[in-house]
Amino acid sequence: MASQAQKTVYDFTVKKTYTLFRSFFFQDVKGQEVDLSKYRGKVLLIVNVASQCGFTNSNYPELTTLYQKYKDQGLEVLAFPCNQFGGQEPGSNEEIQEFACTHFKAEYPVFGKVNVNGKEADPLYKFLKSSKGGFLGDSIKWNFTKFLVNSQGEVVDRYAPTTSPLSIEKDIKKLLNVA
Repeated sequence: MASQAQKTVYDFTVKKTYTLFRSFFFQDVKGQEVDLSKYRGKVLLIVNVASQCGFTNSNYPELTTLYQKYKDQGLEVLAFPCNQFGGQEPGSNEEIQEFACTHFKAEYPVFGKVNVNGKEADPLYKFLKSSKGGFLGDSIKWNFTKFLVNSQGEVVDRYAPTTSPLSIEKDIKKLLNVA
């Protein structure tokens, strides 16, 4: 398990529920550990998601749009469901996965449900928050907080839940060296 002394997101391992709707079937890898070093060299947009949040219907489609547009240039969207804000992600990992796939055609990884704040916060989120604090401190304030990570695994920016994913497209393009 990674400690706070880690320098990049590549030093962390997370739980994945299963890969998304590709080739018309689900490949079940429930509970599998995923080493984030597999994303080395890619630009990452890491987001805590919730299916019943008021931001869901705008964020999920925009995340899918960004992923579809830039996946071949090296962008990966990594979604982490979290139920810490108003109980807005109450479903099981499987229900969350199905929701993301069927309602929003998400083809990017949706990992197992995590805590992003408190003593039980996932180590990845502890690292992300310590790398880029928010406007009112390090804590994640709500669903759909976004962290942009460069291809070296360094956190370069943090965006509020109210920030539209498409509004950060210019920052993503810059990191991808896309005109």
